[in-house]
Amino acid sequence: MTRLVRLDADRVAYLPQEVVASLKDGGMAIYPTDTLYGLGVDPRSEEGLSRLFAIKRREGGRPIPLLLSETEDVERFARHVPEEAARLMARFWPGALTLVLPAEPGMHPAITGGGDTVGLRVPDHPIPRALARALSGAITGTSANRSGNPGDWGSAEEVVREFTGEVDWVLWDGKVRRAAAGEGGPGRSAGSTVVRLTDDRPVLLREGVLPFREIIEFLEKG
Repeated sequence: MTRLVRLDADRVAYLPQEVVASLKDGGMAIYPTDTLYGLGVDPRSEEGLSRLFAIKRREGGRPIPLLLSETEDVERFARHVPEEAARLMARFWPGALTLVLPAEPGMHPAITGGGDTVGLRVPDHPIPRALARALSGAITGTSANRSGNPGDWGSAEEVVREFTGEVDWVLWDGKVRRAAAGEGGPGRSAGSTVVRLTDDRPVLLREGVLPFREIIEFLEKG
C-alpha cells in the first residue's frame, strides 16, 4: 500500500516514525529535494536496493547517488576528499552539486555501480536531510522516475498513481518540480550538476541547475 504524507518543508520538526521504521526495514519513499523528487531507500538495505532497481527498471552497473544530512558525513562514505572537493563543498553545499569521490572500501556495489567511486550531495532541503539523519547519514538520491521518463510530476496524486503499490510512502511538500521544463537551461538537466573529483581535476559528468562554468570560475580563483 502506498501512503501519502503531506509535509510543510518550512516547518519540518520531525518525520513520522512510521516512515523511518519502514525505510530501515526495506521500505521505499518518494520525497522532495531542492531539485527533483527523489526515490529513497536505506543504502544499507539489500531489500530496499533491490526494490529501487526494480522500480527504476534499470540494470546493475549504474551507480546510485547518496544524499547526506551534513557535510561531515562525507567521511563515512568517501575514502578520500581532494582539496578542491572540500572547497566545492564549502561553497556549494547545501545545494545542487553532486560530487563523485573515491568510495570507502565496503560500499555496496549497487551504490558504486561496481566501481570505486560514490556520488554524494547535501541537498538544500530539510526533508531529505532529515531522512538521511534518521538512516545514519544517507539516503539514496536517484530521481523518482522510470528509466527514460523525466519524472515530470505536477501533483501528489500523479506520483501516487504512477507508483501505487510499488513505493510505501510519498512525501509531498506541495511544490511542483517540473523535470521537463528546462530549469537547467538548454542541454542541461533539471537535477543536480554531477562532477567527478578523484584528484584535484574536476570532470563534468552531467550539467544540471548549477552551471559548470560557475564551478570552474570558483576553483580558478584559488
